[in-house]
Amino acid sequence: MDKVKAKKLWDEILKAGDYLKNKLPDHPSHPKGRNSYAHVALEIKNKYNMSYKDLPDDQYEKVIDFINFLKKNPN
Repeated sequence: MDKVKAKKLWDEILKAGDYLKNKLPDHPSHPKGRNSYAHVALEIKNKYNMSYKDLPDDQYEKVIDFINFLKKNPN
């Protein structure tokens, strides 16, 4: 992904992380609480099998939609 789109995606990941802070359910692997920013980045990596920076430019809108889905469906 080009640097401009990657930066915009990172900004969206940060906004989603802010939004999800203290909204993710407890998990035994995270006794001190879950990192909402890492959660969003990891979910993107799990869905697309690569980091958000490595995705092709044409995936930008789909990733934005997925980030919005994550905000609506914290898990």
